[in-house]
Parts: sequence; C-alpha cells; structure tokens
Amino acid sequence: MEEEAKGGAGSAVEAEAEAEAEAVAPPIQAAEAEEGADAVVQGMVETVEEISAMSEFRNAYRKLFCNLSRRIKLLAPMLEELKESKAPIPAKAIETLARLREALDSAKELLRLGNEGSKIFLVLEMDRIMKKFQEITSKLEQALAGISFEELDISDEVREQVELVHAQFRRAKEREDTSDAELYNDLLFVHNKSTESDVDAAILRRLAEKLQLLTISDLKQESLALHEMVIASGGDPGNVIEKMAMLLKKFKDFMQTQDPEMGPPAKLNAFSPNGKSEAPRIPDDFRCPISLDLMKDPVIVATGQTYERGCIEKWLQAGHLTCPKTQQKLSNTSLTPNYVLRSLIAQWCEANGIDPPKRSLQPNKPPSACTCTEHAKIIDLLQKLSSQNIEDQRLAAGELRLLAKRNNDNRICIAEAGAIPLLVSLLCTLDVRTQEHAVTALLNLSICEENKGRIIISGAVLGIVHVLKRGSMEARENAAATLFSLSVVDENKVTIGTSGAIPPLVSLLSNGSQRGKKDAATALFNLCIYQGNKGKAVRAGIIPILMDLLSEPGAGMVDEALAILAILSSHPEGKAAIGAAQAVPILVEVIRSGSPRNKENAAAVLVHLCNGEQQHLHLAEAQERGIVSLLEELAENGTDRGKRKATQLLERMNRFLLQQKQAQAQAEAQAQSQSQAQAQADPSVLPASAAFIDG
Repeated sequence: MEEEAKGGAGSAVEAEAEAEAEAVAPPIQAAEAEEGADAVVQGMVETVEEISAMSEFRNAYRKLFCNLSRRIKLLAPMLEELKESKAPIPAKAIETLARLREALDSAKELLRLGNEGSKIFLVLEMDRIMKKFQEITSKLEQALAGISFEELDISDEVREQVELVHAQFRRAKEREDTSDAELYNDLLFVHNKSTESDVDAAILRRLAEKLQLLTISDLKQESLALHEMVIASGGDPGNVIEKMAMLLKKFKDFMQTQDPEMGPPAKLNAFSPNGKSEAPRIPDDFRCPISLDLMKDPVIVATGQTYERGCIEKWLQAGHLTCPKTQQKLSNTSLTPNYVLRSLIAQWCEANGIDPPKRSLQPNKPPSACTCTEHAKIIDLLQKLSSQNIEDQRLAAGELRLLAKRNNDNRICIAEAGAIPLLVSLLCTLDVRTQEHAVTALLNLSICEENKGRIIISGAVLGIVHVLKRGSMEARENAAATLFSLSVVDENKVTIGTSGAIPPLVSLLSNGSQRGKKDAATALFNLCIYQGNKGKAVRAGIIPILMDLLSEPGAGMVDEALAILAILSSHPEGKAAIGAAQAVPILVEVIRSGSPRNKENAAAVLVHLCNGEQQHLHLAEAQERGIVSLLEELAENGTDRGKRKATQLLERMNRFLLQQKQAQAQAEAQAQSQSQAQAQADPSVLPASAAFIDG
C-alpha cells in the first residue's frame, strides 16, 4: 500500500462512524398496535420540533401559516409531559393520539410548503391551498376534541393550554378565510402579457411586495422551489409549472431594472409562453438550482449538491454557510469540480447542435508547478505506456506510480497529460506487475481532489473491481484503497456500489492479508454510509465476517468491525442479520472491557437491536449477561456519545423490566384466582385449617 495515499484512512472510519450513528434514529413503524404509546408520542414530539424549526413564512398567506404554526407549537408542553410520564396510556387514548399525530403530519407538510415552496405556486393554486388549510384545521380540531384528559397524566396548567388551543382551532374551523382575489388576478394579468414592458411597473411592484419577492435571495429561493417542482414532474412540466416559470422570469427581469447589481436576468429557455419548446429542452439536472441556467462550470459542495461555480461563490461570499437547495449547514466551503456532469453537458450540447458553455477563467487557481523536465519525462512515459511492448508498459507504469506518490503538482501534471485513460486500460492486463503499478498509480493520483472526477469519468471503477476480484494480493489491497479514496465524494459512493465492488471487498475483508482487511474495511465503511449500499453489503455476507473479527481481538480489526456494524445496524436487513448472528453476548462483552470508542459503537448497535419486533428477546439476553450495571457505568463515565446511547438503552431496559414485573404480578394474581375458584368448585380441596375445624 502506498503510505502517502493511505494516511488518515483509519481516523476516517472513527470520525464517520460517529456521524453515521448519530444521524440515524430508530425507525418508527406506522401501525400504532406495533409501536405503542411511546412511539406515537415520540413521533408527535419530533413533528412539533420540525415545525418549530420552520422560522418564517414569507408569502401571501403568511398570517394563515403563522397561526397554524403557533397553535401547534403550544401543544409541545403536553407532548413533553406525556413523553416523560411513567403512567401507562390506555389503548383508547393511544388511538386518539394516533389521530392527532396523523393530523400533525399533514400540517407539517403544508407548513413545509409554506416555508420552502414556491410563493407563486401558492397563489396560482389558492383554492386548493385554502381547502387544505380547512381540512387540516378540521382534523386537528377533531383530534383534540377526542382527547380524554382524565386518561392522561398531564398537569392542570398544560390541560388548560391545550383546551385553549382546541378552542382556537374550533373557531378557525367555523370561520371561512377568504383568499386574495386581486393578487390572483394580477398574477394572471402579468402572465398573459407578452413582455415585462407591457405591464405597469406599479402592478409588478405590488405583486413583488405581496409575494415577498423583493431581494435576490428571494428570487433564488423561488428558483430552487421551481427547480424541485420540475424535477418532481419527471421532466414533463404541467400548465401551472410553465406559468410559474414565465412569471418568475418576468419578476427577475423587473427586479433587474430596479437593481442593476443583480446581474443579467436569468434565462428560462426551457419554457415558452405557449408551453412549447423553442429550443431543445435543457435537462433539469444540467441547470444550476440557483440561476436555472445551463451550467458552465459545475461544482459540488459539501452536501453533495451541484451548482454553477459563479452562483455558489456569490452565495458563499454573501455570508451564507448553508446549501441553497437543502438548507443544510455546510461542513466546509470547498468546491469540487463535477467532471462527470461537465462531460455530460458537453455531450448533450454536441448532440443538440448547441455550442458548449465556455468556462470562465479562474485567475486565482495556481498553475501546475510541474517543471519542464518533469513534464517532458511524463510525456515520454505516456508514449511507452501506449506502446504494445509489455516491458515498456511495466516500466512506465512503475515510474508514473512513483511520480504520482511524490507530490500534488506531479499528480496534476500526470492527469492533465492524459495518463489516466492509459492506466485504466492496463487494469485488465495479464502482466501481474504492470497491473499492480497501474492500480497503485491511480490510487496515488486520486489523492488530488480534481483527479477523482477524472478517474470516475474514465470508467476506471469497473477495471478497479476487476483487479479487486482477480489481482495479486498487493493489487487487491491498493484497489480497495483506491475505491476508498474515490468514495470520499458522495456521488461516487453510488457509482462504486452499483459497479459490483461490494462483494469482492467483503471477500477481501474475509480472506485478505492484514493490510488487505484494513483497506477493505475502510472502503466498505465509507461506501455503507450511503443507505443504498448497506443492503448490498449485508447480502454479500459481511455480518458473519464482522462477528468473526470481533471474536478475534488479536486480529486487530475490532475497531473497524464495530464501526461498520454501527452503520449497518440502522438498516433493516443489517439489524436482522446482526440479531441472527447471536451478537448480543459479544456486544455486552465489548461494553464491559472495550475501548471508549468501541463501547459507544457497541451501545449504538444495541440501541438498534433493542427496538422493534425482537427487542424483548435481545433485552432479556442482555439483562442476563449483566448489562444494566455496565450501562450505568457507561452513562456516568463514557464519552458523550456513549453516555447518550447508554441512557437510551437504560430507558428501554427499565421499561422492559417494569413490563416483566407487571406480567409476573398478573400471572401470580391469575394463578391465585384460579386456585380459589377451584377450591370453591371442589369442597374436598380445603386449606388445612378448614379441614381441622370441620373435623
């Protein structure tokens, strides 16, 4: 394994294990009979928290959205008290709470539309939106009316607050809100005008103010909302979406005349006023979500979304630290070129007779520092690499491997000279040493972020998988490490997973050398962060192999095995396979004597196992092995994450023990009752004292 290429791989496993385990919450089933009161209440708590996080509703229906959101937030104290209550909730009350949960979920979707959706769409579909408000208000009022407070363990103060909220919903249900007909008519009037110059500026200004489309940020958000709707339409936008596109363009044109610093108005060439294409329809994935224009220089941000470089740079320079499309906080502001998409855009342009978009120059990007001598040497090596002489190919691949290991400038220079496709062509060579050099050279080149995209575009993944299956042990090790390096880019996780890489990685994890197992583990961990790859790994038989590694501490793979188990346990197939592998005793032992990081990962796996159909079985087994005291110790002295996982398990264990005690008491009472009934039915069966008196 090339030492420089592998640096930090182990730490990535630890860091990403924590992120994955924290990100995945235990699934909540839909059927109330299966999930019980705890899950129903927890689901409502989470829904209200999501609604509370929706900070603003800047649209024409702001008052309606704010009133609905405010009333729902007032239900939070009741839900918190129910969550913390130790008193059991009757079955009838659970059914009532389940109806409230359903109403809250419907309200959340409507509020999300008001928070993130298109402002123009809300007006164009005003009749449907108003009807939705009425339906949800009615559902919430009926659900609250069905609550019997005598059956619930909540305080008088909270009860009074809920009754007040119920009264507000009842009045809102009886009151019929009217929509803004003038706003709707103005929008249609503007839409029907052929150009923005035909519309009175006062009307456009009034519309912009009512719709809250007053800033460049507002227009960008509206563009994103429109982009999402076009994607959801499957590339076949209906009449409403086409109206929205035309109206948005007119608002952009108008705001451009009011604020020249906004830059040129965005072009929405995909839509014409009559709904017909005037030019080849640009695929939605080729448009920047911010500007809706065909991308010239697509780049990937930390969340995995792709934007036009100039647009996202302006967004970041304005002080925004979130992804415009997902609103997730960016872990970093680095921009990675999306070579795959850029190539696809160029191919589409060529196929449709359109000049491909020209990238803007990046004056701040430093040129490659590769010297003339080194450049000449690289060109000479590429000529040998292209020859049909096996000796020349082996020599050239080995030299490129060493040059790529030396520094980043060499990596850039080698890639720009066109070495990657030539190295990829050698991955299937029958010469073992040449194959080892080729895959290791690609590994070293992949350290450079820009080269990752070039390697993927070249179709290298299938060749790397071939090496992983049939190469020497050294070649397989470095093939696994290359896949790990490439999978750092989120979209590459999908590409690698669908290429058939996971089964041979699992095989290497099972029968590889010590270094091969480490390489396979880091690659599998990274790939399984993507949900779609987890099932593939489980079906490839990874769980029994991981359990074997856990059972052999001397093999030095316990850390990696637990990290992978922690993320696979969040997948239904993974959880089932771990449970079937008799994992509980081993996990309890890790919590007893493992390292702090391994203890928290073991606890994370148990959190998932002890949830769902088999939870009582696993809880009982864990209790028999003395886990309660171990969890109490972990909750007191473990890492922060370990404390949280231990606390979750203790709560589930306490509920389980309480249910056991109640079941035992019920069984004893039933047995005593049966004994008394039998004594009454058969006078000969009497207590000893009674027999003595009769005698």
